[in-house]
Amino acid sequence: QVQLVESGGGKVQAGGSLRLSCAASEPTFSSYTIAWFRQAPGKERDFVAAINWNDDSTDYADSVKDRFTISRDNTKNTVYLQMNGLKPEDTAVYYCAARLLAIIRASSTLYHYWGRGTQVTVSS
Repeated sequence: QVQLVESGGGKVQAGGSLRLSCAASEPTFSSYTIAWFRQAPGKERDFVAAINWNDDSTDYADSVKDRFTISRDNTKNTVYLQMNGLKPEDTAVYYCAARLLAIIRASSTLYHYWGRGTQVTVSS
């Protein structure tokens, strides 16, 4: 059972930045895809970004391209989401998820393990 723990959420004004972290209990994420999703109140859980642990390829939702960056640290078994230029519409609970295949997909149903989420609130 893979355990994922998110951290780094908080409150920030529009235009500000936050960096989320996702730490995993597994000794390695080799052959995994690690993704960030977000869910605003009353809305569905949406794909934000993902990284293929094997080849470092990434993918982003159109709404966050050029503002968010996903990256990984092999030594710490941690994935980061650097969020710049935050907007009020980015307000949501952000979840880290792991897929047991190194193929990036945007559907939340294809991810096997989930963290509990971290709240990000952006004020105008």
